[in-house]
Amino acid sequence: MRYIFHTKSPEESTELGKRLGKVLVGGDVIAYRGGLGAGKTTFTRGIALGMGLGDCVSSPTFAIVNEYRGGELSLCHFDMYRINGEDALETLGYYDYISDDTVICAEWSENTAGLLDENITVTIEGEGDERDIVIESDRELFGKEDE
Repeated sequence: MRYIFHTKSPEESTELGKRLGKVLVGGDVIAYRGGLGAGKTTFTRGIALGMGLGDCVSSPTFAIVNEYRGGELSLCHFDMYRINGEDALETLGYYDYISDDTVICAEWSENTAGLLDENITVTIEGEGDERDIVIESDRELFGKEDE
């Protein structure tokens, strides 16, 4: 399924992330595509809100992974910018985070193409506060009216 959205503010992008967060299930791996400042962390903040984890999401740039635990599902937010290959993923411990009670969001997933087994891709592009957000998934995430 492919869904195309246009948001006009960071708040609208967060709300869209929140909608997605409400339908995620354990084991989901979201691969982000989008340049620096595209709004990947803002979107992830919305996902966390939708999952009932609060809005304390921050960029994983320096930590490489931020974990948000609670409720039925946990969220692991990765920055793959400096990760280049399967050995680096293994060293990072990425595969240890995959579980039935965890959702993974991976920024800069282009650097690990073909290694994440993602089932949802979120591409974010835009200028200023406006964003075009394309969500692709192997299953239906939203109602037909959202396509």
